[in-house]
Amino acid sequence: MKLVECVPNFSEGRDMAKIELITNEIRGVEGVRLLDVDPGRDTNRTVVTFIGTPDETVEAAFRAIRKASEVIDMRTHAGAHPRMGATDVCPFVPVRGVTMDDCVELARRLGKRVGDELGIPVYFYEYAASRPERRNLASVSAGEYEGLAARLADPSWKPDCGPAEFNPGAGATAISAREFLIAYNVNLNTRETRIASEIAFSIREKGRAMKGADGKTMRGANGEALMEPGLFRECKAVGWYMEDFGRAQVSINLTNFKVTPPHLVFDECCRLASELGARVTGSELVGLIPLDALLQAGRHYLGKMGRLTGVPESELVHVAALSMGLGDLYPFEPDKKIIEYQFKRPESLAAMGVAKFTDLLSTDSPAPGGGSVAALCGALSGALSAMVCALTHGKKGYEKDYAEMERVSLAGQRLKEEFLADVDRDTDAFNRVMEAMRM
Repeated sequence: MKLVECVPNFSEGRDMAKIELITNEIRGVEGVRLLDVDPGRDTNRTVVTFIGTPDETVEAAFRAIRKASEVIDMRTHAGAHPRMGATDVCPFVPVRGVTMDDCVELARRLGKRVGDELGIPVYFYEYAASRPERRNLASVSAGEYEGLAARLADPSWKPDCGPAEFNPGAGATAISAREFLIAYNVNLNTRETRIASEIAFSIREKGRAMKGADGKTMRGANGEALMEPGLFRECKAVGWYMEDFGRAQVSINLTNFKVTPPHLVFDECCRLASELGARVTGSELVGLIPLDALLQAGRHYLGKMGRLTGVPESELVHVAALSMGLGDLYPFEPDKKIIEYQFKRPESLAAMGVAKFTDLLSTDSPAPGGGSVAALCGALSGALSAMVCALTHGKKGYEKDYAEMERVSLAGQRLKEEFLADVDRDTDAFNRVMEAMRM
């Protein structure tokens, strides 16, 4: 199933009745699931997270934006967070089976509809940006709501969709496609914020201010501090103290885990902490994480142990969670933390026990049938191949075959997963054909 995440931010964080009206629009669309509603009183802003199939996600986003334009009046809005519209931003994030280009197309489709049907000026940013100067959200939203009328009068800031006219009630909306943001924190065995901050300066892309021989911050011709870049791109980090847990923590935002995955950051934090006389006790995820990030981590740590990486998905997740200490502060629950697991299909044939599946197969129901059985046989074949590799890898006398066992085990696991999905796909296809014949 293709899955997309959408994270609209609405300029209302105090009136829960209004927030409920907006989120009910999302709940009312079949094919999407509302994951989180996070209102902030001081910011007067609510961050909403939901996932779904691509077309349905666009529909849910449009309905929510429409409702926000009806219940939020920007003329009376005030809050600590910068904003320029009732629906301030609305990014699409690829989760499974979709590319960034797909999300750009979704963003532009939504933007056109919002502009045409609701009369709200729309700007595209990040990956969906129509021109380089609009890629940065800060540039797009400069001047906020109060400066929007003047900006719309400037031909160089004509909106990408909708009228170049000030909409006093709804303001303007910025729509985009972006990578998944992972909020990830590393825990230390010390109360000293200084150590957490030192690690944060070392790992974050921004780095730290350069110091001269006199110990003073070095500055450029414009007076700004000269910065020494950190170790990881697409990484933001600060150090702070958690009073509830009596320890310091490195708080990290990974804005593109495909560039900088959390397991590499964790390993580096361990190394740096040791150099500073401290120790990493574990880490935590704030919010959700894509499955692929944990699968990468599981393979990474199995490889460091010299073990075969062609193991089941559940084992990779387990190894990743243990290796990174994801249960250090709270129990780590994959079903609640992995975004793809929030959208599991109900009553999957592949998830049935053997006895229940064969009982269903033996009834007068035409599905599941031969296609599902053939797919199951394929899955068993892939699993057996992976088993042979696992039994061979690491055995004395087979050293020359280790690399081949690694390659074949990965292929076996991949085929196993694909065929298991086909168990349900075949029955789904049959049911659709029968439904079509009845029309």
